[in-house]
Amino acid sequence: MFIRWYQTRLARSPLLTQSVTTGILFAAGDCISQQVVERRGFQNYDVLRTARMGAYGGFIFGPMVVQWYRLLERSIRFPGRPSMEIVSRVAADQLIFTPVNMVFFFSGLSLLEGGSVTEKLKSSYSSTLLTNWMVWPAVQLVNFKLVPLNHRLLVVNLISLGWNSYLSYANERGSSAKF
Repeated sequence: MFIRWYQTRLARSPLLTQSVTTGILFAAGDCISQQVVERRGFQNYDVLRTARMGAYGGFIFGPMVVQWYRLLERSIRFPGRPSMEIVSRVAADQLIFTPVNMVFFFSGLSLLEGGSVTEKLKSSYSSTLLTNWMVWPAVQLVNFKLVPLNHRLLVVNLISLGWNSYLSYANERGSSAKF
């Protein structure tokens, strides 16, 4: 049922559908971080933190990654060499998009929190980027090989429930963020 609803919405308004879905799943990742990882309970739950994560996911990451995936699909082509295309797209994703996205993520949330962008980047950027590279290249290899373009962000979003929990925790704790 969800898949049919999602397909219909995706056909009518792809960018909006993918952005809203991304925002919801970024917020859900923060909920998981606060309740499961940090064990804050409902008394100490930070609703604004969840709203910031959802806003970043829906207004920045979602639209940005939709366009990025389209660009990768159009610009990285090796006719007759599908494996080369996939590996090249993953390399571009991890070596170009991911470092830039991490800067946007930590800078954007730091600004929304009223904190220091420089301090946030110093405390969280490098360790989070290295952790990213332990998880996402394998995910993206499978994603770019098996998933149609219009569903890649959904796959990333579903797998990102755990990753977004980590990102939220890393943003909250800085470089000491380890599960």
